[in-house]
Amino acid sequence: MIAYRKEKIDNSICFFALEHKKKSGKILTQTYLYKYLAFLDFLSVEKTGLPAFNLKYRAMERGPVPISIYNRRHNLKTEFFEFRDEGENIFTIYPKKAPNLDYFSKFEIDIMNKLISRYATSYSKTDEISDDSHKILKAWNKAYKKKKNSIIDYALTFDEGLTKKSEEDLTQAEECFLTFQALKNALKCKSVR
Repeated sequence: MIAYRKEKIDNSICFFALEHKKKSGKILTQTYLYKYLAFLDFLSVEKTGLPAFNLKYRAMERGPVPISIYNRRHNLKTEFFEFRDEGENIFTIYPKKAPNLDYFSKFEIDIMNKLISRYATSYSKTDEISDDSHKILKAWNKAYKKKKNSIIDYALTFDEGLTKKSEEDLTQAEECFLTFQALKNALKCKSVR
């Protein structure tokens, strides 16, 4: 339901791998990548009502983890990037070419650049981005407190009672999110038939 979803995911991973290395001097590790993607998805939901990728995340101890990428990390390779197993459950991500940012809105590019500016430093550690994901991403917090390693529902980004709010009381982001959810559910029903 996200236009050019695969292209956006591939190009964002490539962007983060390239820019993280350029700015910090360090190869991008899986922990940084997972948090960069989660921040982009959940901050997009919070501000616009729409996720950037609509990836499915698990509320793991060190923060949100995109399940489909995590499960394929042992042999994940595209024309844009490559995961490498460094042993001891350490995976690094190498860009293969320049990303195409035409798939992203100005808003999304701004978030991506702010994340790189904030976390891709020579002195930053993965603990910092993990801790910040705990503090900033309300949906991870709620999901993790409810049940560790559970799937994070994007609706948890908003305050409880979202579906009970009157139309006049909804923020623009909340209204967009509810519309997005309704369309997603309608497509699920149609595919079941």
